[in-house]
Formats: sequence, C-alpha cells, structure tokens
Amino acid sequence: MRYYNSCVSWSSHDVDAEGGLCDMVANAMSISRRSFLKHVNREDLSELEGCLGGASHPRRGLTIAGDRHVAYYRGKLHNERVYFMTHSAVEYVFRNGVK
Repeated sequence: MRYYNSCVSWSSHDVDAEGGLCDMVANAMSISRRSFLKHVNREDLSELEGCLGGASHPRRGLTIAGDRHVAYYRGKLHNERVYFMTHSAVEYVFRNGVK
C-alpha cells in the first residue's frame, strides 16, 4: 500500500462521514511494526519517516522504529482495508490504488 494522507490535511467532509477518518480510527486494531511493514510501501514509509524527523540509523539519533510513542494499526476506510501509524497524535494512512 502506498502513502495516502495524514489526518492534518484530510478532507473536512470525510472526517466525520460514515466510514471516514473518525470511524477508521475508532475501529482500528493495533498491530506490530513488523506486521505494518508487510503491507506498506517501504520507499513511501522511509520518505515519511524522514519528513517526521526520524534518523536513518540508530547511531544518528532516534528512529521512528525505535520511538515507543509511535503506534501502528490496521483499519477500514469506507470498507477498504488500510494501514496507518500515529506519530505525535497524527494518523498517517496507507492504502491501495494511490500514486
């Protein structure tokens, strides 16, 4: 799955819509990073993690993988399976058919 969007720039009409962002978050299932990595595009994730300030290697600082405050989820967005991570209370969503 490719990176789709973050909740910060989500379309306002889809935040509270049935099956939209709030429903996706409320009904999500927590998963491991390992499981998350099996389903998302690694290049997109690497670019996103760099934009979030994550170091590329533990010797260079805190990586997103090493950040205990980052969480990973599987959910449904309008009945479509998606995977997302939260970092600083922001959801970053990956889905099929993007880019």
